[in-house]
Amino acid sequence: MRFGFVGSFGTVHEVVEMAVATEDHGWDGFFTWDGVDLEGMEAWDPWAVLAAAAVRTERVTLGALVFALPRRRPWVFAKQAVTVDHLSGGRLVLPVGLGVPADRAVAGVSGEAATVRERAERLDDALEVLDRSFSGERFDVDGRHVQVDGMQLRPTPVTRADGRARIPVWVVAAHPSERSTGRAARWDGVIPQHRGERAMDPLGPQDVAEVLAWVREHRPAGAGPFDVVLHGELPADRGEARDHVAALAEAGVTWFVDALWNPATATPDALLARIRQGPPVL
Repeated sequence: MRFGFVGSFGTVHEVVEMAVATEDHGWDGFFTWDGVDLEGMEAWDPWAVLAAAAVRTERVTLGALVFALPRRRPWVFAKQAVTVDHLSGGRLVLPVGLGVPADRAVAGVSGEAATVRERAERLDDALEVLDRSFSGERFDVDGRHVQVDGMQLRPTPVTRADGRARIPVWVVAAHPSERSTGRAARWDGVIPQHRGERAMDPLGPQDVAEVLAWVREHRPAGAGPFDVVLHGELPADRGEARDHVAALAEAGVTWFVDALWNPATATPDALLARIRQGPPVL
C-alpha cells in the first residue's frame, strides 16, 4: 500500500511547501483538491499548485482529490494534464469524478450540468476525449454532450515504466452501483464511496473486497495495473492508524490518502506537523 496526503488548507505557498514536506518525510503522494466556491472555503487552482509541486519535488505522485471533470472542457484539461505530467517526469495521476453539486461553479452557473445523470454523461464524454487525446493521433468524438472533429493534441504523456504513454485515471465509483463501478473498471483505478446518503461514510474492508471482486470479474483481460484508492482521516494514534490501513491493504486497497477537512483543526501548522510524522509503517 502507498500513502498520500491532501494539502487541504493554507496559503498557496504553504500548500506547495506541504508537497515538498511529503517527499521529505516518506509519503508516496501529494494531492491538492478541485473546487471553486464551496461554502466559502479558500480554494487554489489545482493545476497551478500541481505545476509548482512538480518542479519542487522529484519522487512523489501528484494529483487532486478529485478533479470535477464534467464542468471542465476535457481537451483543455488534457493539455493541462500533459503539461504537468512532463514537468513532473511522469508522476501525475488523474482522480476524476462527477464533482460536488454544492459548488457554485455548478449550482450557480447557468448551462452547467445540474443533475447526476447529466454529470455522469458528461464525465463519460470527457473520459473518451482524454483517452483519445493521449494517443497523439487525430481523433473524433461523438458524445451525448461533447462533439470533437479532427482534434490532435501533442505532445503525448510521459511513457510509464509499463510502456504506456498515458496518464493513469482513477474514477470515483458509487458502491454498489454497477454502472458507476463499471465506468471505473474500464480505467486505471477506482475511488470507491458509498452511494446516496451514505456517500460520506468510510468504506470498510468488506466493502472494498466487494468492489474489487466486482471489478476483477468485469475488467477486460490484460487491461493493465489497477489501483484501489481510499481517502479519509487516519486515526491520530499511530498504532490504530497502522491497524486500520493494514486491514484495508489486506482487502485490496493500494492507496490510502490522508485527508483532513475540518478548517478549525486542519490548520497549515497542524497539517505540516502531521506530514512530518510520516505515513503509517506496515
